[in-house]
Amino acid sequence: MPLGSGVWEHVFAGLYRHMRAANQYQHRLTAQLARFRSAAQAMPDGVVVLDAEDRITWCNATAERVFGLDARKDAGQPILNLVRHPDFGAYVKGARYEEPLVTRMVGMDELMLSIRVVPYGQEEKLLLARDVTQAERLETMRRDFVANVSHELKTPLTVVSGFLETFAEGNVRSDEPRGRKALEMMRSQTVRMLRLIDDLLMLSALESSAAPAREQLFDVERLLAQILDEARVLSAGRHRIELRIARPAKVLGDERELASAFGNLVSNAIRYTPPDGSIVLAWGARDGDGVFSVADTGLGIAAQHLPRLTERFYRADTSRSRDTGGTGLGLAIVKHVLTRHQGRLEIQSEPGRGSRFSAVLPARRVRFAPSAQLQPEVEKLTRS
Repeated sequence: MPLGSGVWEHVFAGLYRHMRAANQYQHRLTAQLARFRSAAQAMPDGVVVLDAEDRITWCNATAERVFGLDARKDAGQPILNLVRHPDFGAYVKGARYEEPLVTRMVGMDELMLSIRVVPYGQEEKLLLARDVTQAERLETMRRDFVANVSHELKTPLTVVSGFLETFAEGNVRSDEPRGRKALEMMRSQTVRMLRLIDDLLMLSALESSAAPAREQLFDVERLLAQILDEARVLSAGRHRIELRIARPAKVLGDERELASAFGNLVSNAIRYTPPDGSIVLAWGARDGDGVFSVADTGLGIAAQHLPRLTERFYRADTSRSRDTGGTGLGLAIVKHVLTRHQGRLEIQSEPGRGSRFSAVLPARRVRFAPSAQLQPEVEKLTRS
């Protein structure tokens, strides 16, 4: 401010105070704007500020990623020229923002976005975009799971209900051949439902925690001998089943869970191997890891099905799988058990030439007997 005297001194002093107050106000606004932009940058959702003509005023890094924008280059550009999606364009131009738009943004990593426009200020808009891809995937899995469980339970319940109605109407008696056959079918279907419920409860328990509840060292040879006995009972003499222990060991883990996983691999081999087929159970070492493998001479599985075999209720051949009495949850249980033990499931199969399923446990969970020597043929069997 220039120096003055008399009345001008008071005028200049007043102007100076006014300018200083204006500068302080501008600094506060600048600081508030910086804090707003910093907070918006930290948000996990995409944020785009639009003017009255739907031109981009500002956007955060998340919006840049999900919409493919550049905050510097695209400032002042109409967003509809940059994000070309029919549903998105109709939503922004429609001015009906009571409900968010949920749509898949093709070409942008196939993201499923929940988009909401919030008008504010002088005809300005705040565009918010949330990535709901994972939530949508989980919802789809939930719907499929409910549909599959309902379907799996409906068939046996229909059979049981139909026969009960027949008995109630007096059309058949339990001491007649038809009655005995009906009772046997009801028993079979009831066992199928109980097996499905047991598997669902087992899978739910596995998913409820990331680590086994009861870890202790146990003898693998003893466990596999028990699984071999159960396999021969399930096979009822229809298959040649043998167990080969290449290297005795003790394993640190939940014996009950691993018994369930190994048992599921064996029972699957029995179900999908024709009579007179061969099934070999083998335990050995590979690069320090413990490997339990089940090799069969069964029907085999086409390559396109292998990546999805551990999904719940996934069936490579729907009709054949249901005929065998499986629940469609066995391999999902195996995968969860091995994951909880930091292990993995390896699958090799070829149509018409059988399959080999290998459960690999990490070296830190296996205590091999120091004096045991590997049997070459079993070591080869357990290698992929």
